[in-house]
Formats: sequence, structure tokens, C-alpha cells
Amino acid sequence: MLQTENIYIFLIILPVVSFLYSSVGHGGASGYLALMALFSFAPESMKPTALLLNLFVAGISFYYYYKEGHFNKKLFISFAMASIPLAFIGGMIEVDASIYKKILAVLLIFAILKMLNVFGKESTSIKDVKLWQGLLVGGIIGFFSGLIGIGGGIILTPIILLLHWGNMKEAAAVSALFIWVNSASGLIGQFSIGVTLEKASFLLVAIALIGGILGGYYGSKKINNQNLQYILAFVLLIACAKLFFT
Repeated sequence: MLQTENIYIFLIILPVVSFLYSSVGHGGASGYLALMALFSFAPESMKPTALLLNLFVAGISFYYYYKEGHFNKKLFISFAMASIPLAFIGGMIEVDASIYKKILAVLLIFAILKMLNVFGKESTSIKDVKLWQGLLVGGIIGFFSGLIGIGGGIILTPIILLLHWGNMKEAAAVSALFIWVNSASGLIGQFSIGVTLEKASFLLVAIALIGGILGGYYGSKKINNQNLQYILAFVLLIACAKLFFT
């Protein structure tokens, strides 16, 4: 993995990505996968590495949001009940590299829209999630989380905001833990079919944690990083185009 061309540029950008994602309660897998695609990482190493990074960065992000009192336990459970087992199943499935890239490119569109604050408006009228809604949304997102190697927060957060199931901080806190459990479940699914992690993955974890800790701390309080989010959205857009046309 560390023999990848221009790896030092990758290592410089990685903590910036983890900072931005962690600041909004996400683990950053979609960003890590986009970076790995841009730097031509081997497809078989991308999925488990992104899930591993998610575990650490989303865990840190959740800690800070929970500490600030933003976590809605009932909202989280409604999604997690179905997402955890389906993320495991998704993690057990190996997808053809060309199909994998196309699915990832589509999911990156959610990340781009989130970074552009298309889903950024909060509602003063919060609605309860019905059981069937939580199971359906959580199950679908959980399956694709395990299949592609993301935590699913980049999809769950917009849904929570669009359907008025929680405010911005609640959505971030719930998404952070949602990402963690799905990433853990998906990674276990990967291990169950014999996938292993490269030792270099843990170096990436240490580097990503630098940005993750700072992002989780500042994001759970107050931060304005709009310009950086626009830059990240542009990077994701380039990665999305590369995945579609390569």
C-alpha cells in the first residue's frame, strides 16, 4: 500500500479529510475511498482499510458529540437493529471491481451533496421514527455499508434531516455511532471470508486520527469550515468522475 505513487501527498490529505468528516459526525470512509481511488490503490485493499479507518475516526467523533449531550439513543436503535446484521452480510459479499467502482461513485454523490450543505437545513418540528421506517432505512444503508466499505452516515444524516427525525447535532451523533457499528459489522464480515488487513493500514489509522480528534472536538462545539468543505466536495467530484470512467 505504501508503495503507491505519490503516497506522501495521500498521507498529507488524509488527516484533512478525517477532520472534515469527523467535524460533522462521520467516519470519512467515502472520502478515504475517494482518495484511494484517486491514488490508484488496489481495490481489494480499499474496502477493509476504509472500514478500519471508520472505526477509529467515527468512534472519536461519537465520543465528543455524546459528551456534549447530542446523542439520541432511541433514534439510533431504530436504525441499528437492521443495519448491523445486514452490514455483516454486505461485508461477506465480494463485488466485481468495475461494479464496485460504479456503486461507490453513486454513493459519493451523497457525500458531495452533504459537503455542499444541500441537506444542511434543520427543522424546528421533529417527528418520531416509526419502527418499520427505522428498520427499512437502517437495513438498506447497512447492507450497502458492508458491501462498499462505508459506515453509511453520509446517507443516514441527510435522511434524518430531510424527514425531520432529528436536528443537525443529533443527526451527527447518531450517524457517528451508526457508522461505528456498521463498520465493525462489515469488517467482521470481511474477516469471515478470509480478508486480511495490511500492516500499513494501521499507519493510516494513526494519521487519520490526528484530523479525527480535532474535527470531532471542534465540530461538536462550533466550527465554520465551509471553504474546506467546498474543496473536499471538489476532490470527491474528481474521484467520482474517475470511478465512473475507469
